[in-house]
Amino acid sequence: MIEMTIPGRGVLKLEHLVCDVEGTLTLDGRFRDELFKPLTGLRDRLEVHLITPDVYGRQDEIDHRLGLRAVRIQTTEDVPGAEQKRAFVERLGAQRVIAIGQGADDARMLAAAALGICVFSPEGVSPAALMAADLVVADTLTALHLLTYPLRIVNTLRM
Repeated sequence: MIEMTIPGRGVLKLEHLVCDVEGTLTLDGRFRDELFKPLTGLRDRLEVHLITPDVYGRQDEIDHRLGLRAVRIQTTEDVPGAEQKRAFVERLGAQRVIAIGQGADDARMLAAAALGICVFSPEGVSPAALMAADLVVADTLTALHLLTYPLRIVNTLRM
């Protein structure tokens, strides 16, 4: 668990990290090697969840490499991916979730989480994700380092 007190916001007791995969952890469907150590290093404090539509069909490789099993979503007109991601965060207990993403389908997930972090990505960033986040950082590596050093988050979000 990561616990932090943010003046003007209260105490956050965070137990889950939910990461979008496409564009957040990958570039063109390939896992970004520099994220392996910081992401797996958080597993002693947070339960790590990956969520993806698996656009590139490479999620099994990523799961194997990280020793995780990503939640696959199937976007339909009846239930868009954005809603599935939000519902997943809610099922975990949104008040205990950190979410990281950058796409339009991540916006609801970022807004629902106790701490939503939008990351800039070589694949772009959605204005909806940007506006839904509590915090915006340069890239995913920076976001993961913030979770290793949570006082950096407190410094940014305190009122």
